[in-house]
Amino acid sequence: MSHAGPADDSCGVSIATKQQTVLTSLIVDFVLWIPDIAAAMLSGSIVLFADALKCANEILATFFAYLTLRKMAKGGCGAYDYGLGKFETITSIVTGGVMFISLALVFFVAINKLVTPEELVLEGAYLGVVLMTIGVCMNSWLWRKNYRLFQKSPSPIIDSQWRLFRTKAFSDLSVLLSLIATLAFSHYAWSLYIDPLASFVIAGFLLTSGYRVITTSLPDLLDKTLDEELQMVIVCHLAEFFDDYTALYGVRSRRSGANVYIEIFLEFEGNRKMSEVQESINRIKASLEQTIPKSSVSIVPTDHPVRGETPHTPASPAKGN
Repeated sequence: MSHAGPADDSCGVSIATKQQTVLTSLIVDFVLWIPDIAAAMLSGSIVLFADALKCANEILATFFAYLTLRKMAKGGCGAYDYGLGKFETITSIVTGGVMFISLALVFFVAINKLVTPEELVLEGAYLGVVLMTIGVCMNSWLWRKNYRLFQKSPSPIIDSQWRLFRTKAFSDLSVLLSLIATLAFSHYAWSLYIDPLASFVIAGFLLTSGYRVITTSLPDLLDKTLDEELQMVIVCHLAEFFDDYTALYGVRSRRSGANVYIEIFLEFEGNRKMSEVQESINRIKASLEQTIPKSSVSIVPTDHPVRGETPHTPASPAKGN
């Protein structure tokens, strides 16, 4: 029997919305990328060139995200008992990895241009100003749109998407300001260094966002237990049902995408009827699932410690003494 998770987006309820959002992001990215390449080639701007390289990697990451959501939209809840949340987490890590690849490209090209600075071609630079203005507006819109969707239905893939477009918005703003400053101060010799130095600002955005995405996604991929705050919620709820069981032998938890899976191992009095035990299990399960969004709680009756767990009883110090 499949242990189906809670009825949420892991089984397709809001997958279509996420898929449409990511597809819109992919189309907008690609449409803006083509003239971005042209502006970089015409102007000779390192910051525009770095931005074009960065966008190419980001388009690839968004494409992977779209493929993942398409796979999730086709189902899989029957074949995968815990849903397809891991695909979301892997995609988030890929997005973070792409940011680091972009970081390396931007860094090395910028260093090269610092050593041998070159003047910008004015026509290409003006085109770049127009494109970056459009880019700031579009990426800010996609950033807010993805963030609102994340607040409504949190998931690793949408989390990485809104962070990606936040980075792109600030990155394009940095490029825009760099181009404007270079054009405004073009009669000064030191203006040649504005363009490559601005590339390090982009590198900083990529480093921060890439690190954030990977460090938040990797623990879920490795089935790290829930954070301390949620563990305290579990402990407090078990304390409320103190009289329903005799001992707590362990709590296991994990995330799969936006979903939370919790297993609680409890000992019940041996002389109780199974129907009474089941009533207690149902009450504890319902209370926790109502408090922790998108959670699936399993209460496992047992009379001995679980392998790999030590009997910890903050909510139920041994009874019957």
